[in-house]
Parts: sequence; C-alpha cells; structure tokens
Amino acid sequence: MTYKARKRLALFILVVGLPIYIAVAVTIMSQASRFPMVIEFLIYVGLGIGWIFPLKRVFIGIGQPDPDEDQ
Repeated sequence: MTYKARKRLALFILVVGLPIYIAVAVTIMSQASRFPMVIEFLIYVGLGIGWIFPLKRVFIGIGQPDPDEDQ
C-alpha cells in the first residue's frame, strides 16, 4: 500500500470509522446489564485501546515525510 493511500485510509478511519465505533461501543455498553465497577472499567479500557491493534499497520509512519517523494 502506498504512503498516500495509507494516509487517506488513516484519515478516513479517524473521521468516519472511529465515531461509528464509539457509537456502537456506547450502545452496546448502555444495553448491557450493570456490571461490577471493576469489570465495567476493564471493558471500557479494552474497548478504548482494542480498536487500534487491527489498524496499527495503517497508522505506522503517517506523521513522517513521504518516503516515495522525489527529493
């Protein structure tokens, strides 16, 4: 995947995908029965950091200069 394509995909994920993920996570947690506070905290932490692991390769190096650009 080219640098420009990864940059566009990362932007799309952050602008469109992440708000959808947040809405789904909040909906699921609001519909679930009340868990003990510690378990609920662990679920929120898991949902908070769990989304990045499948998308890690898309975001690596996005803040760096384009390596394919002619100098």
